[in-house]
Amino acid sequence: MGVLTTLKAQDAQYSQFYANPLYLSPAFAGFSLTPRATANYRLQWPALEATYATYAASFDYYFSRYNSGVGLLVTHDRQGFAKYNSTDIGAQYAYQLQVSERAAIRAGLQLSYVMRSINYFGLTFGDQFNNNGQFKPVTDDQYVLNADGGIKNYFDVSAGGLFYTDKLWLGLAAHHLTKPNQSLVGNKDFASRLPYKFTLHGGYKFFLENSGRQGLARDVTAREKSFSLATLYKSQGKFDQLDLGAYFTFEPVVLGMWYRGLPIKKFEQGINNSDALIFLVGFKQEGLSIGYSYDMTISNLGLSTGGAHEVSVSYEFQAPQSRKRVPRSARKLPCPKF
Repeated sequence: MGVLTTLKAQDAQYSQFYANPLYLSPAFAGFSLTPRATANYRLQWPALEATYATYAASFDYYFSRYNSGVGLLVTHDRQGFAKYNSTDIGAQYAYQLQVSERAAIRAGLQLSYVMRSINYFGLTFGDQFNNNGQFKPVTDDQYVLNADGGIKNYFDVSAGGLFYTDKLWLGLAAHHLTKPNQSLVGNKDFASRLPYKFTLHGGYKFFLENSGRQGLARDVTAREKSFSLATLYKSQGKFDQLDLGAYFTFEPVVLGMWYRGLPIKKFEQGINNSDALIFLVGFKQEGLSIGYSYDMTISNLGLSTGGAHEVSVSYEFQAPQSRKRVPRSARKLPCPKF
């Protein structure tokens, strides 16, 4: 049974947020300084009917001559047995500027085209029922009849900025700056504006051995050994959330664990705002990075949801220009890749 008015949607989230950097912020376009391809898959609450499946694929490239990175990001989100689908195609540009010997900043912009649809087949609505059960095969609900076939397309704009050194990074991103109307109902009176999404992300990396130090260093071939603290704060509409955790890198192995929630903020009726504990295992070597993470639900929904499974794969191609001396204006970010 379904009842449709307007859709109040929030963006999909990834536990491995640094493994999907272009989704996190357009300022990450070209940040690896070599051509990079990335794929991500997330399956949330597989034990429930309200399953969320999210896919992402991206490619980015850095033009050292122009201190600029470009990227292409495609994201597909499927909710509730493919009844509601969203596909986002975004083109990104980022400019990188060295502000001192050890610090740099990045600014990025994204222009997206979004296609959203809902499949009404198999859905029933309130006016199709009476006290004895279903009695009418077709709904007369005006929301459905005026829904333009359940399809909505629109443009969207996002922006982001980053500041980083060889150990520290701090970024801010703002998505949906145009607050596009995402309503599937054709009547302008039923407009449903997608709320702004703001993210604040950052962290600090402790290198356990200088010989494997990455970040702003150049021509490093030793295996990295480090411990990283990372955080991500998200706010969209009436909702906000915090991810806080750590990564341990002993190449080729990466282990991570973090917490998602805001325990100091209560939901209605005093319900504690804790979502999940997240565990990660990853592998990275010679440009290839593979990660798997599991979200263990600690909210009131409990373990019966099946948690969430997430897989990420990325590859950094060794382009000819990457073997040349990297200019001072092209410095790598020290943040984890998972």
